[in-house]
Amino acid sequence: MPTRPLQPLDFSELATYSVYDRHSKVSVDDFAEPLSPGMRISELMAALPTQLAGGDFPELVTRVATAIRDNHPVMLGMGAHVIKVGLNPILIDLMKRGLLASIALNGAGIIHDAEIAMVGRTSEEVADVLGQGAFGAARETGQILNQAINKGAEQNIGMGEAVGKTLLEHDFPHNDQSLLAQACKLDIPVTVHVAIGTDIIHIHPDADGGAIGKTSHYDFRLFCRLVSRLEGGAYLNIGSAVLLPEVFLKALTVVRNLGYTVDNLTTANFDFIRHYRPATNVVHRPTLEGGRGFNFTGHHELMIPLFAAALLDELAKT
Repeated sequence: MPTRPLQPLDFSELATYSVYDRHSKVSVDDFAEPLSPGMRISELMAALPTQLAGGDFPELVTRVATAIRDNHPVMLGMGAHVIKVGLNPILIDLMKRGLLASIALNGAGIIHDAEIAMVGRTSEEVADVLGQGAFGAARETGQILNQAINKGAEQNIGMGEAVGKTLLEHDFPHNDQSLLAQACKLDIPVTVHVAIGTDIIHIHPDADGGAIGKTSHYDFRLFCRLVSRLEGGAYLNIGSAVLLPEVFLKALTVVRNLGYTVDNLTTANFDFIRHYRPATNVVHRPTLEGGRGFNFTGHHELMIPLFAAALLDELAKT
């Protein structure tokens, strides 16, 4: 028995309403403004559309500038990729201006930063040397850094301070481009948070697991002290997808457990891919008690210079 074919649905009785009466999420008031040659960064920021990151980015800049004006710390945590894309000069300039209270690095950070100081270049081509078992076997890198760490353990200081002092003692030709060397000169704390086995210097003969653990644990406790002063300040995570977001969350719970008030703070994550841990452990969870978290996706070599320029422009306002 033949069946009647399906008939299209009749829309003639559809209930409608006036677009003039409807709430809308976007209006011309949110649109960008035309740009002009010679604009200041602050003018560019004001010209951005107020949708999504166009509204969030200027707010972050304003919040960080407010924290600095009110003498609250701005802490920076970063992965080594930030160094490899050439951003040390911008970060060093922010340190010299007194705008960064501290820097936290992973273990790869000290490797790339030290090689920059030593020879002015870093980042080997892994695919070219892995097959021969030569990846990470640069002699001087392993010797200088492991000796610094071992000496730091003997002196009961942290890994960041130990490496910074060693770079300065050797007076390497590119120390002016080194975060660790310049931070040491400026007496700005750099903490280093290591997972043993992740870094090339751990395979070298001079590596001492006890010294690595001792100096990195010292730095974690120092990092906790810095976080204990973060009320009203800001923490920026740039390019660390797992390790530093975990370290930051643990430090935050430690200081709150010990009775320090760190509720009103600004956090931000910058990376070229969105990851779970930075969004959760930096942006969302730490600001549940107060403050605001931000998440920006983009290339470090573009986003961080833009952020730094916008911050300097905002601080220049009278």
